[in-house]
Amino acid sequence: MAVLNFPLCCSKLQCVPLSKPSLQIPSSSQGRTQVKITNDSSFNFGESLSKVCITALFSASLFFATDPALAFKGGGPYGSEVTRGQDLTGKDFSGKTLIKQDFKTSILRQTNFKAAKLLGASFFDADLTGADLSDADLRGADFSLANVTKVNLTNANLEGALVTGNTSFKGSIITGADFTDVPLREDQKEYLCKVADGVNPVTGNETRETLLCK
Repeated sequence: MAVLNFPLCCSKLQCVPLSKPSLQIPSSSQGRTQVKITNDSSFNFGESLSKVCITALFSASLFFATDPALAFKGGGPYGSEVTRGQDLTGKDFSGKTLIKQDFKTSILRQTNFKAAKLLGASFFDADLTGADLSDADLRGADFSLANVTKVNLTNANLEGALVTGNTSFKGSIITGADFTDVPLREDQKEYLCKVADGVNPVTGNETRETLLCK
């Protein structure tokens, strides 16, 4: 918070221009001129104060440049556009690298994520109805409270994805999808096991085995 209080500090201290040393040239009875340099006491103070102001401004620029939340405004380290809380219905993200991208509470109906790299991306409370996530890398993605109904998850890799809350995969295509270490609710697991088939082309794991189907 020191950065935010900086303007107030400067306004009170008043960063004034530096005073220059003055020259005193007294007359000499012997025809010689002696030059004496005297320092104004405000010179050192003004110099120090200016250094403080400059340092604070530099610190402020670093603060806003390095804070990820401010730099990307709801995006991610590989996708700078704002994607959090947005209506992105039908948008094409196919093949894009969107690692740790923030899609929290966004509307993503019929959005194309085919073959996209979405490691660690957040779809918390998002609506993915009818979205295409086929061949997508979704390792560690967060689907908590998300609506994942009628989604194409063909050959998608969901290893370690989070699906707590009311996450629903009803009507989704999961042929070849890898659900290794995905903490599914028993009702969702039972539902998915009824339609599970195929082998993930990347991990080589059978979908049914990753779901621990009986």
